[in-house]
Amino acid sequence: MTIKPLIILPDPLLRQVSKPVEQVDAEITRLADDMLETMYDAPGIGLAAIQIGVPRRMLVIDVSKEDEENRPMVFINPVIVASSDERSTYEEGCLSIPDYYAEVERPATVTVKFVDREGKQQTIEADGLLATCLQHEIDHLNGVLFIDHISRLKREMVIKKFTKAARSRAV
Repeated sequence: MTIKPLIILPDPLLRQVSKPVEQVDAEITRLADDMLETMYDAPGIGLAAIQIGVPRRMLVIDVSKEDEENRPMVFINPVIVASSDERSTYEEGCLSIPDYYAEVERPATVTVKFVDREGKQQTIEADGLLATCLQHEIDHLNGVLFIDHISRLKREMVIKKFTKAARSRAV
């Protein structure tokens, strides 16, 4: 397993729509392992393939608590097929937008169809932190960032801050 460098805002790659995974093979399972290793190292609870520069519809999540055993989940070609009218708000952050957090309101529960790392079709009903994390990571696959769910003024300030930081790193 290899820890991959993270793509950081304002990199335009983060706005790219990811392409479906055609088949689950050794390359895809290796990518899943690398993504998990990268996510745990960061540390984070979710990571979309695009965040390490791979525009494929794939994400990994582990919402286990610190004192629990890791419960890594791999979602290939995930699709939200149902979501509740009930809403919940979580303070979200993102490995591609380091050290920035904001309250985001999303559906409280979602039903997601996906392919697992063995290539089998699965369906999961999620609520709480898992539902929020799935929606956040699936947004990444569509070129959407959690800051797109906050006010325009706050979003523009965040983008400006990260664009300025990127310019100073490039010098």
